[in-house]
Amino acid sequence: MEEKACKACRLIISHGDTCPICGSKDLTNKWSGYIIILNAEKSQIAQKFGLKMNSTYAVNIKA
Repeated sequence: MEEKACKACRLIISHGDTCPICGSKDLTNKWSGYIIILNAEKSQIAQKFGLKMNSTYAVNIKA
């Protein structure tokens, strides 16, 4: 199964058609690069991207 990224919050989703974080159904398979957040509270990258949960997120989402 191909992974998809949520266009609203960038979460990478491996199954389903709804984002478990924000509830959006606007998912795409046109994304590139990813970051893994292990400690969202202390991560400077998570702060820069506005990520609040530990997970895997897409860096670039193509329109």
